[in-house]
Amino acid sequence: MDWVVETQGKLFDSVAVNYPDKDTKDFILSYMQSQTRKYIDESQAYVNTMDPQELWNYFLKTDHYQMKNGQALTGFLPDWIGEFYAYYQWYYNIPSAKLIKKVPIDFLIRAYPGMHDLDLELAVKKVGRL
Repeated sequence: MDWVVETQGKLFDSVAVNYPDKDTKDFILSYMQSQTRKYIDESQAYVNTMDPQELWNYFLKTDHYQMKNGQALTGFLPDWIGEFYAYYQWYYNIPSAKLIKKVPIDFLIRAYPGMHDLDLELAVKKVGRL
């Protein structure tokens, strides 16, 4: 589980850094609802053991994703969102496609200043009670 949390955080951060003129929020929404992420939810070993770059390439190929023009999320925010979503999905055993609707990206962006310094499990539990 720790591997998935860390990898997803690094993936989201990498996309934001490498594509500063692209919409990171659209990427996150698409990724969380993708077949690639569904395979991770199902603990399929092949996908669960990929590093962030391999996962990115797999996502592009498997889900035929194309980045949309827009603005990238900056700072530590994309990494935190990636880790938060991965941990929340594992902790509550909710499919990622449902999670992104239950806890929208814009909510996490607004909550970030007050929650990013908390232990990840505590942040997930606080949001899970809402």
